[in-house]
Amino acid sequence: MVFGLVFGGFMLSGGKMDIVLHALPFEGMMIGGAAIGAFVIANSFTVIKGALKGVGKVVKGPKWKAQDYTDLLNLLFELTRSYKAKGILALDSHIESPKESDIFQRYPKIAGDHFALDLIRDSFRMLSMQFDDKYATEDVINRKIKKHHHESLQTAQAIQTMADGLPAIGIVAAVLGVIKTMSSIDQPPEILGGMIGGALVGTFLGVFLAYCMVQPISGRLTQIEEEDAAFYHIIRDVFVAMVSDHPPSICIEIGRGNIPTRMQPDFYTVEAAQKELPAA
Repeated sequence: MVFGLVFGGFMLSGGKMDIVLHALPFEGMMIGGAAIGAFVIANSFTVIKGALKGVGKVVKGPKWKAQDYTDLLNLLFELTRSYKAKGILALDSHIESPKESDIFQRYPKIAGDHFALDLIRDSFRMLSMQFDDKYATEDVINRKIKKHHHESLQTAQAIQTMADGLPAIGIVAAVLGVIKTMSSIDQPPEILGGMIGGALVGTFLGVFLAYCMVQPISGRLTQIEEEDAAFYHIIRDVFVAMVSDHPPSICIEIGRGNIPTRMQPDFYTVEAAQKELPAA
């Protein structure tokens, strides 16, 4: 849509693409090369690799879907129910060996997420070490989530920095084009006009890439990371409710209430799913 409407409007208004297409490879080489080079200089290898994965995230959308939230509530219900019925020792084998746990293996996508799995396991480990103050527990879990979220947003911030620099890089390319034009000042007006038009392609390309391509990617990636972070907040809310000595059904209802609205299952769906779970 962006390419069709921008260049379609240009051609419908009488613009000719021959000057743009002639200058595009050279201007694109300068602007793209400078932008990518600056991105490599400014970021660690981890962030660079994350940027490539981030583009894939923008295409695929958020990792956690509506069914995943229902599965998370079911997983936490099973763990909470076992803890309330049998104590923390009953969960020892599940927490220490999740690959061999029948509870975790019923939810392979959650068990396959390194941070979600560690957050659940570490929270129960704290409980086994008598760390059961609800306010301190919430603070510790919040710190872990905040650290993870800060790290996950580094990629989007790096892409945004590239978007901020692209208009200026476009001006650099345009200035080089003007320098080239001035060195050919003795040429006829039609040749000089083409050279000036080619130089202005650099300014256009920098602004176009910044605001129509790179910045929207950064913005969408930030949205996805924010949305995916809600998944880990549910783990925190259910666990803190459990430490506060609420029954399992209330703990899960507290977690359900904080699921993003468009993916939130209703009360009866969660209740029906819990009834289908194996007995404790």
